[in-house]
Amino acid sequence: MDNNRKPYPPRQVLDVVVVGEALTDVVTTPEGTHEYPGGSPANVAYGLARLGVSTGLLTSMGADRRGDALEEHLTGAGVMILPGARSLGRTSTATATIARDGSADYAFDVTWDVEPLDPALPPPKVVHTGSIASFLIPGAGRVKAILQELRSECTITYDPNIRPALLGTHAEARRTFEELVHLSTVVKLSDEDAEWLYPEKALEDTATYILNLGAELAVITRGSSGSLLATPASSLTIPAVKTPVVDTIGAGDSYMSALILGLLTRATAGFAPSILDQLGHTAAAAAAITVSRAGARPPTEEELRAKLQHQPQLHSYS
Repeated sequence: MDNNRKPYPPRQVLDVVVVGEALTDVVTTPEGTHEYPGGSPANVAYGLARLGVSTGLLTSMGADRRGDALEEHLTGAGVMILPGARSLGRTSTATATIARDGSADYAFDVTWDVEPLDPALPPPKVVHTGSIASFLIPGAGRVKAILQELRSECTITYDPNIRPALLGTHAEARRTFEELVHLSTVVKLSDEDAEWLYPEKALEDTATYILNLGAELAVITRGSSGSLLATPASSLTIPAVKTPVVDTIGAGDSYMSALILGLLTRATAGFAPSILDQLGHTAAAAAAITVSRAGARPPTEEELRAKLQHQPQLHSYS
């Protein structure tokens, strides 16, 4: 691990700390190879910073050119890279090889471990984690310890962003997921995540099951079919915002970033139906902006505000 730890600036206060992987996505097509910043938690941190949220990222990258590119990408948006990040021998990669017929093969070269949070950092309002970081040892144990330490002081948000190729058995992955749900305030997953984890359950039943494990809010996104937000007291269906789709890269991470923004800016504490409405529409608008343009380009604060001003408020309570 990196022993060159730098002290935090005096009275440094972050609204959100994201804990999770930052990696390089390598895409190879018959026309050539391109590299892009990746890793779901890093994407969420990037999206939050673009929305004007004071955000730190606790991650691990290599002391190499790919790590340099990732750090430049993240800090360029305003993300604070927390001490210990440049701790790996090389930056992790996720490689997609696309054939001429459009079929794809995927390969992962991922190492995950992470430093503990520096005690000099005041507790943030929200801690977010998920994806590979919550499953892959040895770092997953450190992630769990951080959530255990901060759950009484922060809102904890969790998005498993399931990657079956990097998980152990289904039973092991489900057990790990449920242990982290127990430590989380808000759990967001896609319909594909829900169906992989609980193939025997309808989506609404999966949301109820997550709430029974201790989460206060369960969110399941359903692509063009919108999203479900459920609490023990009520549930709300938010339609997707109609928009021309260029590609869906980064849509789920943009949704998550805007959901966290909504948690930070909600008018009152708790999850009354009016709050669920605000959270769902904010997140849906951010995802719509992202899918309307190529690549993982989440909205800025100004873009999201403009989108929300022109968005009809359509919802269904139960």
